[in-house]
Amino acid sequence: MSEEKFDCIIVGGGLAGLTAAYVLAGAGLDTLLVEKGNYSGAKNMTGGRLYGHSLERLIPGFAESAPVERRIVKERFSRGADGELTTMEYDNAGLSAPEGESYAVLRGVFDRWLADRAEEQGAMLVYGVRVDDLLVQDGKVCGVIAGVEEMEADTVILADGVNSLLAQKLGYKPVLRPDQAAVGVKELLGLSEEAINQRFDVDSGKGVAWIFNGCGDVYDGFLYTNKDSVSVGVTMMLEDIDKTENSVPQMLEDFKNSPQIAPLLEGGRLLEYSAHLIPEGGVGMLPQLYGDGVLIAGDAAALCANLGFTLRGMDLAVESGRLAAETVLAAKEQGDFSAQTLSAYQAVLSDSFVMACMKGEAACRAAVKADNCKDDPLGVFNGLMSEAGIR
Repeated sequence: MSEEKFDCIIVGGGLAGLTAAYVLAGAGLDTLLVEKGNYSGAKNMTGGRLYGHSLERLIPGFAESAPVERRIVKERFSRGADGELTTMEYDNAGLSAPEGESYAVLRGVFDRWLADRAEEQGAMLVYGVRVDDLLVQDGKVCGVIAGVEEMEADTVILADGVNSLLAQKLGYKPVLRPDQAAVGVKELLGLSEEAINQRFDVDSGKGVAWIFNGCGDVYDGFLYTNKDSVSVGVTMMLEDIDKTENSVPQMLEDFKNSPQIAPLLEGGRLLEYSAHLIPEGGVGMLPQLYGDGVLIAGDAAALCANLGFTLRGMDLAVESGRLAAETVLAAKEQGDFSAQTLSAYQAVLSDSFVMACMKGEAACRAAVKADNCKDDPLGVFNGLMSEAGIR
């Protein structure tokens, strides 16, 4: 047993965990973050588009110093049907408004930047360590177990990803079902900045987010422009794995070689290949979010919304990390880390844009199922998001 007791131990060095560490350490709490990878971002994979509003609240003007790739100025949405692909472009002032501004990011780089900010605040970050279990005494989570090492804390925040085994061990989260998650596979292809600007009709520093629905038999596609590379990939629900004879890597090859995509990627150099599970169960997939001495944030809390024209997860992770940290701060002031006190986290989360976004996903799914958005899906989806106060 370690002699040092922390105010809070955070499991997972993604955006949710790093945000929580930034807030807690900045408030003077003795904060430890434990990450299994060799650095923050080592295991993180995303398409990846970051809506900046949640992080802007914590670090005003963050994009001026953070390693963002391009500011998204165009959204493209393509929908496949009967072997044809119809593409629409969404380009208006809303993409440049503070509440809608978003950026293409590479998580391996961006997460390390945020980790540095958390360390500057005073957080202790430990890498290459796997948390195997939680310390539980009289029903209260009071620390973590990593190998033979036991570390105590007043509270623990679980931000250990979509397949959070620790939340499962607590009984807060059931085993992931095939209908609740998709597998995303991505390649990062190097291209010159000039080629990207010309092929996607954008200026330097400005980029495109492009979502493809129904482009394959069981998969969807995505493409994001970075400074001098393109993130391209496909996603497929796990429950559809037996509906095709193609492997997921083959689906990605088929997508890249399709007539609409191949010219855009010509000459690209493979820089990175990665895969990731994406929570797709919506509000019905949310686990128990709090307990005695413990909170759950980010993907571990299934806070991800597939809105059809965009996938929202990073800004939800940042916001949930902030709200979890602020809940811990309030509990610290009261000297009470019981489930009753920490239940405030669920209350503030329910009143935040996070749950509005999750409910918006349900509305988008209903619109797709009713097939009442086939003529203008972007317009329908953006209208639903505006009604929810997200856009």
